[in-house]
Order: sequence, then structure tokens, then C-alpha cells
Amino acid sequence: MKDLNICLIEPEIPQNTGNIARTCAVTGAALHLIGPLGFEIDSAKLKRAGLDYWDKLDIRIYRGIGEFLSACGGEEMYFFSQKGKHCYTDLHYPRRVFLVFGKESCGLPDSLLTSRADRTVRIPMLSDRRCLNLSNSAAVAAYEVLRQRDFAGFRRQGSLSGE
Repeated sequence: MKDLNICLIEPEIPQNTGNIARTCAVTGAALHLIGPLGFEIDSAKLKRAGLDYWDKLDIRIYRGIGEFLSACGGEEMYFFSQKGKHCYTDLHYPRRVFLVFGKESCGLPDSLLTSRADRTVRIPMLSDRRCLNLSNSAAVAAYEVLRQRDFAGFRRQGSLSGE
């Protein structure tokens, strides 16, 4: 397993999943897709959003949440939801972490959030807004984990000279 893992439970929109795949590829995170998926994995929209990064992606697919929890349930998981108990910046993420997100239309199941209330995380937003886009949420969370690790192993400085 990778140190950084982004997990999508029943994603519905291929473009979001493709964008998250691209985030995973450039951050070195593994992508875990937990079905049922709302699209075919070979969807042209999914591949277009991920562009040419598919060969650089560590992707794992599970038929359902039960299979995912059987395979990874002992790992350090944080569940992102507007109902989250903790702000995503208030936690110190462990070396190997699983960031779990729900489907676009309704988020994570309440039963999952209730049984893991101490591991629920929210990204602050205005109170009269429904939610942040799934791919944006995954990127915000992934980069907070990387920031806490001081972006170890990442290019920290660009070059305008083309060097």
C-alpha cells in the first residue's frame, strides 16, 4: 500500500474520478474505487479527465464497501463529510493514511459516519452552501497531508528560465 490513499465510495461522475486520478498520479497517492461505480471504468470522459496519467496510477477497485473494509479496514482512515467532527487542518495525519469520500449526490452513508465519528473530517465552507466539488475536496485533503509532511520528495521550486 502507498502512504497516501484516496478512496471514493460509489463515485457517480466520471470527470470527477478522472480529475482525482490525475491528483493521485501527481502526488503518488493510490486511488481506491469502491463500487458500484456510476460509470464504466473505461469511460472516455474518465480517461480524458485523467489525461495521460493512467499508466502512472496505482488504482484498486472493490465491488462494494464490505470488500473494501475487509481489505483495508485496519488502516488509518479519515471520512470526509460536511457532517465531520474535525476540521481537516486540525488533525495530524499518520504516515499511511486513507482519505475516504462519498458519492457526489449524497456523500458517505450515515451508518459509516456514525460508527467512525471520531474519524470524520470536514472542509469548512459557507453555511448556506451545499458542498465543494468532490475532485476539489480530494485535492484539498491530499495536499494538506503532503503539507504536513513538508512536501518531502516533491519539487518545491519552479524555474522560469526553462532549466
